[in-house]
Amino acid sequence: MGDASRVGEARRHAADLAQACGLDEVEAGRLAIVVTELGTNLVRHAREGRLLLSARPDRAEVEVISIDEGPGIHDVERSLDDGFSTGGTPGTGLGAVRRLADHFDLHSDVPRGTVIVARVRSASQPADTSALSAGAVSLAAPGERVCGDGWGFALEGTRAAVMVADGLGHGPDAAEASREALECFAAAPLRTAPREMLQQAHARLRSTRGAAVMVLHADAAQGTVRSAGAGNVMARLVSGVADRTLLCQHGTAGITIRTPEETSTPWPPHAILVVFTDGIETRWKAEEVIPVLGRDPTLAAAVLARDYCRGRDDATVAVLRRKD
Repeated sequence: MGDASRVGEARRHAADLAQACGLDEVEAGRLAIVVTELGTNLVRHAREGRLLLSARPDRAEVEVISIDEGPGIHDVERSLDDGFSTGGTPGTGLGAVRRLADHFDLHSDVPRGTVIVARVRSASQPADTSALSAGAVSLAAPGERVCGDGWGFALEGTRAAVMVADGLGHGPDAAEASREALECFAAAPLRTAPREMLQQAHARLRSTRGAAVMVLHADAAQGTVRSAGAGNVMARLVSGVADRTLLCQHGTAGITIRTPEETSTPWPPHAILVVFTDGIETRWKAEEVIPVLGRDPTLAAAVLARDYCRGRDDATVAVLRRKD
């Protein structure tokens, strides 16, 4: 995001996403300002800034994620006050974003950098009644225009279903494999057990190059996570006092897998569930996400994607947590 012209490009893309999500003129205008302010901040103040925009038509909202690698914000609360500036600007940027977005969250560490999540949604969208909150970040491999990874969540009350798929290789063919897996998942995510869902995905992906796939069912009331998977997708349950790894069996959905095995793992009350592809370093430090355990899960996903992306393949981090 080092070129100021990219801010205008991001704003035009945001307008397309606003239309796709059914935002009205006023809501689309708020989104345009959010994108402009965050993009301008990256250009003027950040190192290695990146702005991610995502349409969520099912929730009638557009998500904007700002990620940078420094220098970080020394006084976060002061930076959110109107009139505060470190670069000779009017200083209304982050304060305006917080006011105009329907959802806003920020995490900053000096000198490692800042992650901001802002969402603008339609006023017609009904209130979210789920007891769980989810977020994810996917980054395409260098030089690719599409990401070969894919992720999906289904939330209902205290229950959630999660799928993360990593198409073999990268580029359009890998993306096709992940898309097929997620379309299979979308048909009945909460009614189909993880083991059965993996078998269904395996059958559906036979016409593709195949994918590593992990399927999980999380139940906050029962305090359990059931999982099944094949290939290099992993999950961890992380809290301030616990760190438990959930592994997939060997194989590739669509090519060859053993009879799927399903495991059940206790879900500690304050732990977040983190599912990630092999584009993310396996042994990331659990303490990295402790400052954002009770925050928007997208913050944790973005921090891990920023700090532990291998930089040579598609990379995805998906995070699920209980709401307070």
